Amino acid sequence: MAPSRTKDKPDTRADFVVVANRLPVDKETLADGTVRWKQSPGGLVTALEPVLRSQTGAWVGWSGVPDAAEHPEVDGIKLFAVSLSTQEIADYYEGFSNATLWPLYHDVIVKPEYNRSWWNSYVAINRRFAEAASEAAAEGAVVWIQDYQLQLVPKMLRMLRPDLKIGFFLHIPFPPVELFMQMPWRTEIIEGLLGADLIGFHLPGGAQNFLYLARRLAGQATSKGQVGVRAKFGVVQVGFRTVRVGAFPISIDSGELDNRAKSREIRKRATDMRAELGNPKKILLGVDRLDYTKGIDVRLNALSELLEEGRVNPDEITMIQLATPSRERVDSYIKMRGDIEQLVGNINGNFGRVGHPVVQYLHHGVPRDELVSFYVAADVMLVTPLRDGMNLVAKEYVACRSDLGGALVLSEFTGAAAELRQAFQANPYDTDGVKEAILAALEQDPEEGKRRMRALRRQVLTHDVQRWAKSFLGALGADTDTMPGGNRSLDVV
Repeated sequence: MAPSRTKDKPDTRADFVVVANRLPVDKETLADGTVRWKQSPGGLVTALEPVLRSQTGAWVGWSGVPDAAEHPEVDGIKLFAVSLSTQEIADYYEGFSNATLWPLYHDVIVKPEYNRSWWNSYVAINRRFAEAASEAAAEGAVVWIQDYQLQLVPKMLRMLRPDLKIGFFLHIPFPPVELFMQMPWRTEIIEGLLGADLIGFHLPGGAQNFLYLARRLAGQATSKGQVGVRAKFGVVQVGFRTVRVGAFPISIDSGELDNRAKSREIRKRATDMRAELGNPKKILLGVDRLDYTKGIDVRLNALSELLEEGRVNPDEITMIQLATPSRERVDSYIKMRGDIEQLVGNINGNFGRVGHPVVQYLHHGVPRDELVSFYVAADVMLVTPLRDGMNLVAKEYVACRSDLGGALVLSEFTGAAAELRQAFQANPYDTDGVKEAILAALEQDPEEGKRRMRALRRQVLTHDVQRWAKSFLGALGADTDTMPGGNRSLDVV
């Protein structure tokens, strides 16, 4: 049942609720010591803001500040803050979410840790999010739950509020069955997700993996006297409920980026950047969160070998690697940062000269306009993750190249590879293949490059983040058991 309203208290509940680990705000302390909250940039909030503002909309999430008592506010969007203590952040977020789920879902590149106290915290925090969503949602509301930190929320919320229409979208890859079966709490997670009416993944492969697991794990519940599961053709029948499963490749606000990259200020800054770097013949660019899945070492090792072999002239190129700090208290990230910085040092020590390091490495974030200027200035974009759910950086680079210049080197193991087929694709585990892709991008014929970039831009500008949100919410609101024509339906046997 929906929470009841009283005569003395107006109903402040929302018809559309987003539930995510983080609220779409950042805390800013001003010079005079006062605090204000500003809306944070990001594709998700960009896509959903019009929906949130066009009706009674709300966002449930953590403020990003441990033990915070504040209630952030953003004009036009109701925010429901979920409080997390420092210990809960360590166990639920840094522990289970990012030292268990993250590596498991990214092909076990780093060994996952299965810690029972972390799991208990994950359950407790997911329950807290579900309760907050229940309080925020009006009767019959649509609730859209986001990502791997909150996979138990759909079932918990369903039990609290059977009147709601519930969607869930996973922003990272969903692992192969053999890897997922390592998880001690595998059945609980699958059953948690099955609380939704619609479960979305980036690619059909992830959806197929989930459907198989739903049949294998949740179906076992029949022997315990619980409700059984039947999965077929992208539909899971959970008792009398129908859960639909589909692929919805996420994108970016490509039109906004395209317009921004065309501005006079951005173009001038890109030209100035090249001059500051000594006007090299070619600029290579990497833009990543500092994460072991991103394959930063892959591109650095490939570049180092090309330099050693004399196939690339160090006097003619500069590589810029932007590595945004990430999870700096997690041991595997600390070690990875040291390894990458050692690689950068080796390349510059062996091939650089005074005033001209081959690799310019920045371990901090950059303002949005500065990032767009980097995209416009770069001749080759290097996107080489070992595994990535989508990788929006690749799409951002393409959206910024209205001049039809530049080239994209793209890992086969990104979700984006399924859409950006005109990129120079490579297997990141094959160093020779990565080297050949980099050389092909550096040496491509200008007319061939324009043809490739034109096709890439057609894809990215047509399939933007608004289309993604509209596609998912349209499917969530549909009453049929098959996916709408705008989505990729699944034929699973």
